[in-house]
Amino acid sequence: MPEQKVYFHVDLDAFFASVEQRDHPEYRGKPLIIGVVAPRSVVSTCSYEARMFGVHSAMPTTQAYRLCPQGIYIPGDMHLYSRVSKQVMAILREYAPEMHQVSIDEASLDMTGTRRLFGPARQLAMKMKQRVKDEIGITMSVGIATSPFIAKMASDYNKPDGLCLVSPGKEQTFIDVIGLKKLWGLGKSGLAALESRHILTPQQVREYDLESLQRMLGNSFGQYLYLACRGQDPGLMFQKSKTHSISTETTFYEDIKDEQTLCQVLLGMSSELMARSFDEGMMARTVGLKLRWGEDFRTITVQDTPEDPILNADQIYNAGRKLLLSKWKSGQGIRLIGLGLYQLYAGDTPIQDSLFSEADHRKRNLDKVVHNLGAKGLKLRKASELSLAETADARSVKHHQRKGEQDSAADVGKPVHPAEKPESDH
Repeated sequence: MPEQKVYFHVDLDAFFASVEQRDHPEYRGKPLIIGVVAPRSVVSTCSYEARMFGVHSAMPTTQAYRLCPQGIYIPGDMHLYSRVSKQVMAILREYAPEMHQVSIDEASLDMTGTRRLFGPARQLAMKMKQRVKDEIGITMSVGIATSPFIAKMASDYNKPDGLCLVSPGKEQTFIDVIGLKKLWGLGKSGLAALESRHILTPQQVREYDLESLQRMLGNSFGQYLYLACRGQDPGLMFQKSKTHSISTETTFYEDIKDEQTLCQVLLGMSSELMARSFDEGMMARTVGLKLRWGEDFRTITVQDTPEDPILNADQIYNAGRKLLLSKWKSGQGIRLIGLGLYQLYAGDTPIQDSLFSEADHRKRNLDKVVHNLGAKGLKLRKASELSLAETADARSVKHHQRKGEQDSAADVGKPVHPAEKPESDH
């Protein structure tokens, strides 16, 4: 009889904001938003205090400011976050026979067969959580289940600093408890499609067979709902790469339909991937993009291997944007976007027998300088990391940072909008 599968899903709580609050006591207990208030900037993540006002990731920072003008707005430091992420992942790898890092702040761990080594799953998860809290100074939430999909949702069940174990055989019951609104991957457009057909609960979804759901909602969306509402893994979490890769992805609370927001998210992802590649001492030959449409759940992955070596974050961004525009049309709602580096090799010198431009080489050196200074605790920002706009709204950035640092927790007041919990912490 095969051994029961055991998966942990680890999610670092409001990761970027938590690192900043760890290092800056004056930010603690206050609404902290990672993102500058500028015309084309988006929120990378925010503290739980900011979420009380309805602020969430991928929201335009101008909208976030309307919801939470008393918040503290900072550009953040991807190189610092990459370094802290590497420290956390190193702890997790001490326990996990197999681990997939989903993004800078999430990982899926296959813990099957580790009970004899480390004890019961809940006990081990508590030990891992405590080590990260003691050694790194931040909290994480852990979901435990028989599949990566259920473990992912369990990690979000009791955040922050949560721990949720879904026992074997209880997967469908767990889905019924969390309901359709918290079903991972199902956004507002999907919920609206179901509500228009008077389908409001997982139990009502199960009244339909697979063919009926696919006929109503399309093949991909129908199959996803059929499996997910029965507590089965629909296979959306990730696809294992045959070779080592560095990737990240984010699921939006609301489908994103405009190019500027998608490109701003890609820009942040490019900086993240470059920082992580420096930390791992790797270079890449290929850039890959993953897209999931909100309306029909269609998911695609596309890759491009440029002739020139991939030396810097700008090249990653340009390749990702090119792939995006080749597959996406303005107005189409995107539910999930991911970016990755593939065909990695160790070292700091391109192995392709081709010449690269002096400008690309200078940009790589600049990325390295920023990264190395970040490792020493110094912050230096590239203008392109702040916003795609050529000119940022410097007035609001300077004013809101100073104002936020002066506000006390008592000054925050009552939220002006109800919180809508985001799907992703970055």
